[in-house]
Amino acid sequence: MKRVLILSPHTDDAELGAGGYISKLIEQGNDLLWVVFSTARESVPEGMTNDVLLKEFHAVVAHLKLKEDQYQVFEHKVRHLHSKRQDILEALVRIKREFEPEMVLGPSINDYHQDHQIVANEMIRAFKTSASIVSYELPWNHLKFENQLFVELQPEHVEHKIELLSYYKSQIAKKRLYFTADFIRGLARTRGIQIGKEYAEAFEVIRMID
Repeated sequence: MKRVLILSPHTDDAELGAGGYISKLIEQGNDLLWVVFSTARESVPEGMTNDVLLKEFHAVVAHLKLKEDQYQVFEHKVRHLHSKRQDILEALVRIKREFEPEMVLGPSINDYHQDHQIVANEMIRAFKTSASIVSYELPWNHLKFENQLFVELQPEHVEHKIELLSYYKSQIAKKRLYFTADFIRGLARTRGIQIGKEYAEAFEVIRMID
């Protein structure tokens, strides 16, 4: 059993990058803490309330049967996390002290979204001496990704990932192809083939502590 900290710049990032692995971690009985830094209130589709992504995230954690002390949500403004860099670092340092994660799962330093870069860099700054740090894959934000770690998934983990993402009606309404079941299964199958398995998710290793 491990204490795993999941970092998500926006409400849907961790599910997109590591939804299968998160399902597997819960199945294995690991102790999770999931932190979201922005609910992107300024970026919701026209006609939807500005808290729709927050409600969708709550639906995800309810589906996963996470307790209230297993997730935290900050309301930093989307695409402005750079102005909250110190606040983010201080939150992570507090979490390091209180939760003492053994592994931190967050965005890649090769991710070109400005908010993701901030979280990735502060994640490394906060946990560089205390925990294993691995980064999930969001191919539409990368020009390169060093897939050094593969986690084998069973078909049910992939289907569970698709189910989690189905709660994000606000993003599906934008017709983002990376929310489609075909894309999710296809990427998982591609990563699986790379390790001789049916399905997998790939991760970058920032540091690994045995």
